[in-house]
Amino acid sequence: MADLEIELPPPPEQLRLRSESPGISTSDISAHVSTADPTPSITRNLDDTFDEKTDNEEALESGDEEPGEIVRHYLTYATELPQPTSICPTREGQPPSPEAPNLKKYTSPFDWPEKRKSLTIYIACFITALTAFSAGSYSPGVEQMTEEWHVSSVAAYVGITTFTCGFAIAPMVLAPFSEIYGRHPVFIASGILFVVCQLCTGLTQSYTGMLVVRFFTGVGGSTFSTMVGGVVSDIYHAEDRNTPMALFSGGALFGTGWGPLVCGFVAQHASWRWIFYLQVILNAFAVALICAIFKETRGSVLLYRKADALNKYYAAREAAGYFTVAMPSPGKPTTTPQRIRWKVSSDADRTSLTRMIHTSLTRPFTLLFTEPILFSFSLWVAFSWAILYLTLAAIPLVFTQNHSFSLAQSNAVFAAMCIAALLATALSIYQEKIAKRYGKISSTPEGRLYFACIESACMPIGLFMFGWTSAKDTHWIFPAVAIGIATIGIFSIYLSTFNYLADTYHRYASSALAAQSFCRNILAGVFPLVTRQMYEKLTFGGASSLLGGIGTLLTIVPWVLVFYGEAIRRRSKFASEIIGGRD
Repeated sequence: MADLEIELPPPPEQLRLRSESPGISTSDISAHVSTADPTPSITRNLDDTFDEKTDNEEALESGDEEPGEIVRHYLTYATELPQPTSICPTREGQPPSPEAPNLKKYTSPFDWPEKRKSLTIYIACFITALTAFSAGSYSPGVEQMTEEWHVSSVAAYVGITTFTCGFAIAPMVLAPFSEIYGRHPVFIASGILFVVCQLCTGLTQSYTGMLVVRFFTGVGGSTFSTMVGGVVSDIYHAEDRNTPMALFSGGALFGTGWGPLVCGFVAQHASWRWIFYLQVILNAFAVALICAIFKETRGSVLLYRKADALNKYYAAREAAGYFTVAMPSPGKPTTTPQRIRWKVSSDADRTSLTRMIHTSLTRPFTLLFTEPILFSFSLWVAFSWAILYLTLAAIPLVFTQNHSFSLAQSNAVFAAMCIAALLATALSIYQEKIAKRYGKISSTPEGRLYFACIESACMPIGLFMFGWTSAKDTHWIFPAVAIGIATIGIFSIYLSTFNYLADTYHRYASSALAAQSFCRNILAGVFPLVTRQMYEKLTFGGASSLLGGIGTLLTIVPWVLVFYGEAIRRRSKFASEIIGGRD
């Protein structure tokens, strides 16, 4: 379901203005390109784009006037732009200098006003909740689907499995596109796919068609969730990410409960198809909101656009006869007139799109099977997420059989999950603020796990409680409360996994998070298929106790890392690079 993807900002040395080498000559660029990846690149590389001289430039260089060669400089957000050497006509008939472009829209996302950042996060979390809504809303319509298509309930629940498969696989391919072309266009394209597939889901006339369309619904919806983690890292530095990530995690869990809560009433009083027609309306509104309000957040993309706008401005000036700007001389208080173009260092470091996708598909699994930290976290969060999806089948089963609830009433129990998600979000935000105020939070990645060591125990506690309070002679409020307790534990595991892996692997965080995301969604898709058989054969108490026992064993993960995490990270090939860089 809700997936995370993170692209952390480049290290400070890449953001620093390269004052020692203010210009990069054409020969320097050629030498650099010759050592780069020989694979043909279809990415937008500023080196290639700006090395191609316009007809006007060639005419200028072959004419009587010798304005000098074009010198190329690296552009960063710290670069102070040079002033033109002239803006007034110097000869008769010369046109005025073109107006300088408005560069305000290319401001670094880290420097956005707090209101704009908050609006961006609120929109992203709303979209995340809608995506989670889609995952959870499917189960109330299962009974009608089995009657219409004459399939078993297990076969009908495969629609959840194909949805999570789309969620697991698509981000590994789509993530490179967002790195190259930005978040906004990928959001729009996948949002349109999401809405169209929701409509097709409501219109499909066959069981096979439902499974296929659900897979592509997961593909479209995955971007709404996976990119939100990237959006958070685009606009917030690591020390400021807890609150927006808590909001994101809360939106994911709230939406999972919100879906069956609403659609249980829809399925009881209307056709199951209206479950998806309702989502078409909501998701179309979300896509319209993205188009109207959501702005690009990826810093490297905005910096590219800024360089492109400036280079077009310089080309327009030269076409009008204004050739140079006053570039500061290195180590001197003077300036030098130069014809310049800007390039972005991150584009020079990029490989081809094909290689990026290959890396996105292979590196996560390399990390998964070679990094003990990542493997243990993936196992922990995958199991917790599977428990969340297990409730989609377990809650209707328990409350209809043991408490004689109707379809709408049994799905209304998911309100406990929604309430718990809101409480966990508020708790996560304020507990870290209080801990920071009293200096109780360590600056190491292990500091992210202090609260998780305690709160993650809520998941097995809730499972034990749910199993042994599900009997007919026990009031229904007790298993409902148990669901809320387990949700708080799942929230804690989900949030701490993101924060710890992001801080530990830094430049490899995207791959590390993709690995745990793949495990999490695949296992989550399997659990609803075995829920009924497990609860019927092991009894409600026995099945929940088995799951609670496994959850208890996995709760040891944060404790081990709190005490031995730094030593384990130092022995890690990938995490040790980050430690070495900090030391």
